[in-house]
Amino acid sequence: MYPAKKHLARTLEKFVTLLPEEDREKRHFLLLAGAKTPFRNDTDREMIFRQESNFYYLSGCQIPGSFLLISFRGAHSPVTVDTHDLFIPRIEPGDIMWSVPPPTLEVALQTHNVNRVDHPDSLDQTLKELIESPSGSILHILTNDTALFPRLPLETVGGTSPLTITHDYLLPALHKARLIKTPEELRLIKKANEISSRAHETVMRVLGAAVRGVIAKGKGAGETRPLLPGEWLIEKEAEAEAIFVASCRREGSIHQAYLPIVAASTRASTLHYCCNDKEFSWGPVGPHDHQNRNGFAHGTERVLDPQVLLIDAGCEWTNYASDITRTMPVGNGGKFTPEAKAIYMLVHEMQRLAFEAIRPGVHWDTIQFICHQTLVRGFQKLGIFKSPNTPGSGSWNSEEAIIASSVSAAFFPHGVGHSLGMDVHDVPSASKPLVNPTIQKGQELGHPDFYTYLRLRLPLEVGMVVTVEPGIYFSPHLLASVRGSNHISHDVLAKYESVGGVRIEDVITITENGYENFTTVRSDVEWLEGVCSGEL
Repeated sequence: MYPAKKHLARTLEKFVTLLPEEDREKRHFLLLAGAKTPFRNDTDREMIFRQESNFYYLSGCQIPGSFLLISFRGAHSPVTVDTHDLFIPRIEPGDIMWSVPPPTLEVALQTHNVNRVDHPDSLDQTLKELIESPSGSILHILTNDTALFPRLPLETVGGTSPLTITHDYLLPALHKARLIKTPEELRLIKKANEISSRAHETVMRVLGAAVRGVIAKGKGAGETRPLLPGEWLIEKEAEAEAIFVASCRREGSIHQAYLPIVAASTRASTLHYCCNDKEFSWGPVGPHDHQNRNGFAHGTERVLDPQVLLIDAGCEWTNYASDITRTMPVGNGGKFTPEAKAIYMLVHEMQRLAFEAIRPGVHWDTIQFICHQTLVRGFQKLGIFKSPNTPGSGSWNSEEAIIASSVSAAFFPHGVGHSLGMDVHDVPSASKPLVNPTIQKGQELGHPDFYTYLRLRLPLEVGMVVTVEPGIYFSPHLLASVRGSNHISHDVLAKYESVGGVRIEDVITITENGYENFTTVRSDVEWLEGVCSGEL
């Protein structure tokens, strides 16, 4: 059973520390609404349902249209909970005919870790009674005036009621509680990442089978029979996405944690590329290949040009996310080009050194800086960045000078990782708080530009779940700002721009001694090329 009471206790522990001193002895009510089944535009066609994360955290309830009411008095530790009640819809005749009906109250009480289960009309009466509650009681909600959260039935509450309604404390408390995962949550996140890891490997092995010539079109009832899943060829981004999602669904995952990013060729330089609608490159790889359309392919007997395929995708398992990126070779017999291999191995080194530094107490800014420092050193070895040893160069091309210039941010613009949990970019108000005494703005390691898009800016704690996802990109839009940089050997840079982009991303949890990696698909270049070439 999902440990909703444990999560409530953790939330209230954070909650009472946020309350002003004068409010701590008052009676408090927490009211949350679950998501409703969405419908497409103005029709009666259902869209896929996914429960609101904060509601699920405190209820474990997947039933659309439900509500949760919690009450406690005083702020003594541990907080004594008076009410932890779940309200689920009644079974209606239409539910039985058109869809799966909600459970009975008796069944729901056995399957949910709450004190009481009732129907929403009972909640209406409870809310009316709140109006008459003693002066000084406070009703806490997420917010009811935006589309961020499901709406609450508060029409009968307010006006001349002595009840105060506020959304100042509940969401911050939930985010702080959710930042550190319980063992039960870690098991769910681990499961999601295992499923997604296998899906990534499935795509690689389908690519490898095509290289070996195992997959071929056959004759059928028409001119050509449909290919069976085990015979699918991958010649388009959409086909790689379809295989990934099918693998996850086959293992019981309902949702993808986010829109999959499947980008081939130079389109891999777009960080959140979600079009996934282009063919692989079948011609010379040029600077504008992100504009390729299906008409770019030529002839009936086609040979893939060497390119990378970046897949950033992960499924959910029982509302808990995964987030994995692998960049794999396509064409060239399933092997990287020398330029792509050099960039891939540098990104792999960025991740390896990040892993070496990760442990409780280390600030995430430090991990970000290590990645930039590694990139600069690697680019100097490749000749993309000048060094003091470069002919005609001076000490102004030292590693320290290049870092101080922030030129590396054009190649690695995003954060090295983020908190992950029920949401893929989890608990933003807790992972990157507006008031953050752990950092001093303008005094970061290296250059402030390194931290602009970082989604996690805290010291690491045991029980955190984070992604580690360094990358290197050759985006024409980002490079425009550094085309005039004297730190760059622009003729050398030109040799690497057709690579597009490389990112490697794993999900880890912070442990007492360091970390545990939940991502099981390998990323070392030898294994990756072996699988994508069909040799392994």
